[in-house]
Amino acid sequence: MHDQALSPRTAAFANAIAAIERDVDTAVDDLGRMISIDTTFPPGEGYGSFADLMEELLHPLGFQTERVTVPEELWRVANGPASGPRINLVAERPAARPVCGLYYHVDTVPAAPGWQRDPLRLTREGSRLYGLGAADMKGTIAATLLALRAARAHGVELAYDPMLLLCTDEEGGLYPGIRYLAEQGRLKGHILNFNGSAAPRIWAGCFGVFHLQITIRGHAVHAGEGNRTGSGVNAIEGAIPLLQALHALKPKIATFESALPPPPHASGPLRPQLSISAIHGGTSGGQVAAEIKILVSRRYAPEEHYEAARAEIEDLVRSALTQAPGLGFDIDLVGHLIPTSDPDGPHWPRWQQALSLGFGYEADDFSKWGAASCSDFGYVQRAGIMQEVLLGGLGRPESCIHSPEEHTTTTDIVALAKSILAYLAHDFRADLIPEHTSS
Repeated sequence: MHDQALSPRTAAFANAIAAIERDVDTAVDDLGRMISIDTTFPPGEGYGSFADLMEELLHPLGFQTERVTVPEELWRVANGPASGPRINLVAERPAARPVCGLYYHVDTVPAAPGWQRDPLRLTREGSRLYGLGAADMKGTIAATLLALRAARAHGVELAYDPMLLLCTDEEGGLYPGIRYLAEQGRLKGHILNFNGSAAPRIWAGCFGVFHLQITIRGHAVHAGEGNRTGSGVNAIEGAIPLLQALHALKPKIATFESALPPPPHASGPLRPQLSISAIHGGTSGGQVAAEIKILVSRRYAPEEHYEAARAEIEDLVRSALTQAPGLGFDIDLVGHLIPTSDPDGPHWPRWQQALSLGFGYEADDFSKWGAASCSDFGYVQRAGIMQEVLLGGLGRPESCIHSPEEHTTTTDIVALAKSILAYLAHDFRADLIPEHTSS
């Protein structure tokens, strides 16, 4: 950065970078307030409360906000896991610069058994910040607020006007909020997606995933009558052949090797996955179980066909259950994220330089890789709004994302905030702003 010709406002940029280090406790306080709001999906009932908090934090920074609710008919599934309004928050500041969208999903996965700390209360231990969503991805919102406050306080001239996109239902929903915004033509400019890692990564795209809820119905009677002919039908016991068939299908699906480059820490090529993700059923020991719900998740490679992958599972379900006397069943799609294609584009070099400033990476630290984890940005690409998507975030292999004791660090929040400030600031690598070179 110091080798290039800088504008007279370089001192403002340097002061703002210093303020990020100094004011990190403010970001920690913001993160604590975010974590205390339960936005777990399923069911996703905390979106309105989270929007209230974000409006409180964003309005003093000059942002105008709009709540965009996904119509219920797009996401509602009878007996599905989602409930409550799907409230997305879009925040903008009126200006005449090019727009850069900053994307966050505000939902988290439910807290898994095994937490030793309260998952809905931020716990600070040294530089570590524990809490549900700390790394994925409420901590990235806190880092953004830290960067924007520093820029505003020290008069940093921006190259891009930030447009914050605080979206719903990325963690397995049927109709993620960013999909609705894209299909409604509500997105502008290019987008920086914070649903990624703190690694020196150049994103190559990712897998898709769909979730099928299989509801199996039997007939409840007193458990003492369950051994009599023509009496109850135990839905849990009736599901056993299906569970065995699904388990047998897992290794067959995993034989496929994707050409998507795997992460540096992977032990081999990326492969599709089939998971039995959740089972709910039965009531008590005194009653024959009348119903069981099985959630099956299928991660599929970009080279695979969604329709064929889904049909394979649905055919297996029908084969395993149609011959069982007295059982009924339904198969419902309750979540789907499509693959994201290679999102490379002209803004990547500048974002890479910004990450280097924030995290201290060298140019040869970066490598290009994809993941079997999934993104809702395949829908943005399919809508034709944009193909390029930048990626960053706070995830690290040791962050316990989607696991007990999820955490991030103050060090990474500061590093990401510096990266965000640098990318938005006019004084940083103005030679790599595509909008300048194209004009």
